[in-house]
Amino acid sequence: MERELPASLLMFIASRSAANRIFEALQKRGFDDVTIAQSRLMMGIDPDGTRLSVLAERAQIAKQTATALVDKLERAGYVERVADPTDGRARLVRMTARARKAIPLARAEEERIEEEWRAHLGAKRMQQLRQALTELRKITDPYQSPEHAGERTGENP
Repeated sequence: MERELPASLLMFIASRSAANRIFEALQKRGFDDVTIAQSRLMMGIDPDGTRLSVLAERAQIAKQTATALVDKLERAGYVERVADPTDGRARLVRMTARARKAIPLARAEEERIEEEWRAHLGAKRMQQLRQALTELRKITDPYQSPEHAGERTGENP
């Protein structure tokens, strides 16, 4: 009898598949100078910018690694470092117009993926999956808890 895979692994497999498809769709549309690691880091950037230390924490990587990724993204024209209006000593990493052009392309691929999943599972099971994952997010996403509210933007609460 085969051992049942843990739910966490099943979620990871589906998430990784979706992320790879989005990455490949962007590559095909001309955003071919970004690595998966860089794109994952960019997903953590808030609309008004995010401090590097917060980006590193969100990506669960060392600050030095995040710095190297941001340096490469900056040279490629995807991000810029700007002064933090709340703290003159701090800098924010912000997406450039070039990076923002990729967002609707990524969203379109996300919609295609969800439609495929819905067609495979059926509307009811897809809604149940979404509800279950939303519930799990409450205990797995640190940025959903009140004590981390300011960390989403890198602000000091």
